[in-house]
Amino acid sequence: MGKNSSAARISILGLFAAIIILQNYVPMIGYIPVGPLNITTIHITVIIAAVVLGPGDGALIGGVWGIVDWIRALTVTSSALGNIVMVNPLISVLPRILIGLVAGWLFSSLVRDKSKLTAPLVVSGIAGSLTNTILVLGGIALFFGNGATVLHAINFQALTPYILFVAGTNGIPEAIAAAFLVPLIPTPLLKYTKLGKERFKRISEVK
Repeated sequence: MGKNSSAARISILGLFAAIIILQNYVPMIGYIPVGPLNITTIHITVIIAAVVLGPGDGALIGGVWGIVDWIRALTVTSSALGNIVMVNPLISVLPRILIGLVAGWLFSSLVRDKSKLTAPLVVSGIAGSLTNTILVLGGIALFFGNGATVLHAINFQALTPYILFVAGTNGIPEAIAAAFLVPLIPTPLLKYTKLGKERFKRISEVK
């Protein structure tokens, strides 16, 4: 990869990172409050980065989201529940990294040529979204399901089934949104830009 390509890649990564930060801190852009939890749209940005740039860069952008979410939980700028569960990086950071890895790898495995992008993008979008939902829910169940928390005033053992139900319900519209929105932006980028050309070149080299 030449210097110009490296500089362009770094610029694009910076742009995605800036979008992630904006989505985290501007109300109603990245998180839509629903009860004690939030329906998120940030996973779509991570998935788009993963399918356009590759699983490694997707994981990096996912990591940016996770770290920002973790910082928000530590600085009491998250939701009431987020300030409790998201302080654990295995819940706030790891699932977001894996979104990029799963979506980027799956797209690379499924895509054949530029004329047939829709199905691979839809599948990658759904899989990336479900990766986030399943791992976050699994983390909540694992670390808080037995009431193991320093905040003894909150009965997490009784609250966890409700949390899992609400989060699981939120996960369905998040997956549907990813299925519809993920193909919209990456398709022209992959078909008509130098970025897409380089992405397909890397895919063909691996295959």
